[in-house]
Amino acid sequence: MGTRIEFVLFDLGGVLIEPGGVGPMRELSRIDTDEELWARWLSCRWVRRFEAGLCSPDAFAAGVVADWDLDLGPAAFLEEFSGWVNTPYEGALELVASVRDDVGMGCLSNMNEVQWHANDEAGAITGAFALRFLSFELGLVKPDRRVFEAVASRLPVPRQRVLFLDDNAANVAGAEASGFEARHVRGVEEARRVLRAEGVLGS
Repeated sequence: MGTRIEFVLFDLGGVLIEPGGVGPMRELSRIDTDEELWARWLSCRWVRRFEAGLCSPDAFAAGVVADWDLDLGPAAFLEEFSGWVNTPYEGALELVASVRDDVGMGCLSNMNEVQWHANDEAGAITGAFALRFLSFELGLVKPDRRVFEAVASRLPVPRQRVLFLDDNAANVAGAEASGFEARHVRGVEEARRVLRAEGVLGS
């Protein structure tokens, strides 16, 4: 039998919460597929800087508009971006509640300050976590190994007893390299299956 899991660390977008703005950003950027959009978005220097809290919303908007050659001004893009809220997946709150009954729990998410503060619909999910590790507050973004080291130092259990769930394979690899148990999941049902397989939830 493997190491007993004593703490579950959830990514938010793509695991518990549906990421907002994928369709509108594909239209603005004239990108054909979700996969291509995510590859470019996650590697964008302005996205990474903004999610690490290293630039202002205005600088982020100006940088994205310029780098992506968007057909609208920075102020208009920032207004649209602010409205791309994230909606919890069906069953997400129930899953979080069932995990909390058995083990410790927290979230680790690449997140920017604009959408975090505008995200009222996801409040029931985000408010369920006593420990919240947000990239714009940490000044670090996944999959940088430094973010996992920073989080490990603040958790109440050894990293070997932490299960990290994320929808991005690079983030999972970064967590594993830092000594966490980590699994690649998308959505609530995949997360539930992994939590059952790891003995966190009953069958």
